[in-house]
Amino acid sequence: MSSSTPIAEIVELVGSSDKSWEDAAQTALKEAIKTIRNIHGIEVLDKTIQVDQSTGNITEYRVGIKLSFGVER
Repeated sequence: MSSSTPIAEIVELVGSSDKSWEDAAQTALKEAIKTIRNIHGIEVLDKTIQVDQSTGNITEYRVGIKLSFGVER
């Protein structure tokens, strides 16, 4: 492997939102951008919803994602 071969790292994150799954993914991405550079993309692994037992209303959307980014040398 040459020194110019790109290397990617992958981390798994969970984001949450009271609005939508898209907003939950954006929340995780915004948090990751604070400490990770060279983000290439995300893959949604799973989506879950928290429900209020007494009303049956959705209270929180959660998204598990894989985030890939380039490793700096």
